[in-house]
Amino acid sequence: MDNIILDKINRFTRRKLTEDEVYVFSVILCDNDIDRDCERFSDGALQSLKERFVGRTGIFDHDTAAANQNARIFDTELVTDDSRTAADGKPYKYLRAMAYMVRTEENKNLIAEIDGGIKKEVSISCSAAKRICSVCGSDKAVTSCNHVKGRKYGGKLCHTILDDITDAYEWSFVAVPAQVNAGVTKKYTESDTVKAQGEDISAADDELRRDIRRLAYFAGGRSAADIASLSAASLTTKQLIALRRSFEEQCGRGRAEVQLAPDNKEADPTEGFSMR
Repeated sequence: MDNIILDKINRFTRRKLTEDEVYVFSVILCDNDIDRDCERFSDGALQSLKERFVGRTGIFDHDTAAANQNARIFDTELVTDDSRTAADGKPYKYLRAMAYMVRTEENKNLIAEIDGGIKKEVSISCSAAKRICSVCGSDKAVTSCNHVKGRKYGGKLCHTILDDITDAYEWSFVAVPAQVNAGVTKKYTESDTVKAQGEDISAADDELRRDIRRLAYFAGGRSAADIASLSAASLTTKQLIALRRSFEEQCGRGRAEVQLAPDNKEADPTEGFSMR
């Protein structure tokens, strides 16, 4: 470990730590690929996240209790991989972070699990003010449109582009990425309208229900998510928006959950990376 790395780490410490006292590892936080929820970060969003995640703490399962802190990011790098492209055909880019932990008797098993590939998947929590439709350019944080994520229009997959990052909260080790707590939550207001008709309305309601389940998971875990899903099953669009807003108030407005599997670049990024 060179002195440059130690200097970057010691910006966050009360006393200067030595090489023997710290454990350093890297994680990939997010990228510009279209995920399984048909969403992706813009290049500007990745650049903003690069700057905002320096100094952010690492925890488990988004449990923000102070005792749950286990690592901290001390450096970030935005990488362009010229050997591959994202699903939309653009050059593949990802945000890599360097994190450190202080070696203690209590975390030696965690370090062994990281080295052994057991603790691998991570999820980030951030705020994206803009959620842009890839087909028409509408900002879904402000209004709605007729285009449904996951469908093709003119041969191109409709997805949501996440832009204008306003904050980065934390990053977590998670047991199962790409499940109910994955995905960026959307902000709905009283002025939002659902313009699509027929099956498009059904698709919009399903998206609302997925957002409710994610927020409920973040607010109260899997049991809360299961209860919220049952409650949302028979609600109207207006009722779904109201329920989603109540969970949003519990979790913090604009909060976004993002998950990915960080190190296996040979794997399909939409499998471990669920929004991610």
